[in-house]
Amino acid sequence: MKIAVGSDHAGVEFKKEIVAWLEGHGHTCTDMGPYTEDSVDYPDYAHKVGRSVASGEHEQGILLCGTGIGISVSANKVPGVRAALCCRPEYATLARQHNNANILCFGARFTDLATIHESLHNWFSADFEGGRHQRRVDKIEPCC
Repeated sequence: MKIAVGSDHAGVEFKKEIVAWLEGHGHTCTDMGPYTEDSVDYPDYAHKVGRSVASGEHEQGILLCGTGIGISVSANKVPGVRAALCCRPEYATLARQHNNANILCFGARFTDLATIHESLHNWFSADFEGGRHQRRVDKIEPCC
């Protein structure tokens, strides 16, 4: 699977670990930045990854910032993105099963690497359940 990965400065170190984990599990990753811990604005990277996923260039995305909140809010501004903030591995499972999330977000300052790895495993192992969940997902985009 082709996966776009991005962060802000708070997530750079975890991002490197995530890319290694993903590639070790057979995925092709594009690190969309940043590449240093110099301060950057998280919306820039959320939008970059979001546009890549929404356009189909990448099938899924992973984003990190300090809390995961700002980057998930920003990613969800891109039409076609369903970014889910993941605090526990169970959230990742449900993000896929119930919300068909195409971007998973983490808080680098509040999540440990073991939790991220388990969450990624759960997310990639789960399938969207459709049915009543599809009806709800269909209502997300055209809310205006």
